[in-house]
Amino acid sequence: MTIPDPVSARPWTRAHAAILATFCLLVGVSGGWLIGGFRGATSFTSAKSSIVPAPPASPAPQTAPGQLRAAADSQAAPLLNRLKSSPRDPAVLTELGNIYYDAQQYPVAVDYYHRALDAKPADAAVRTDMATADWYMGQADLAISEFTKALNYSPGNPNALFNRGIVKWQGKKDAAGALADWQQLLTSDPSYSQKDKVQQLIAEVQKQRPSASPEAGRQK
Repeated sequence: MTIPDPVSARPWTRAHAAILATFCLLVGVSGGWLIGGFRGATSFTSAKSSIVPAPPASPAPQTAPGQLRAAADSQAAPLLNRLKSSPRDPAVLTELGNIYYDAQQYPVAVDYYHRALDAKPADAAVRTDMATADWYMGQADLAISEFTKALNYSPGNPNALFNRGIVKWQGKKDAAGALADWQQLLTSDPSYSQKDKVQQLIAEVQKQRPSASPEAGRQK
């Protein structure tokens, strides 16, 4: 079974489309492999539809990361001008974070997300995206902590629950914790659009978990 990436809840914008087009031209990625998360996407793996069992190394060869950064800088320039007059505008800071996230410039994205959350700490969607970027930088514990904060602000948030489950399972080998998150997701949002995919994950994890020893249930 393929392991989906964490999902995101960010809007598709022209900036994201340009970054994605640049990425596809550089590394020949198919149209179904997205590098950023887009709010309202129909794909289950709406953040990045690749198979990522662990925080990935950059898939772009040689000069591609620099070219992606240059493309992101170009898209960010108008927003940076707006930021000069409103340095704490959470919407602008979030959009800057989104641009660099989509270009896989995760440390830069996290910096902008942090600044956005300083101004608007209860934004669970931004915190979820920041936590996902933390995961992609190999920081599983920090990612889980931020997902948990997002859930404190937005209990039952499906993306935060889904993503925290992924990180618990893949980053911490905590199958029980992952199952708890996904089961909570289905309980709190029974009409979740990707319910069948979550159920597949639950079935996969349950299949992989060692079954209880027959001796365990025996009465002495």
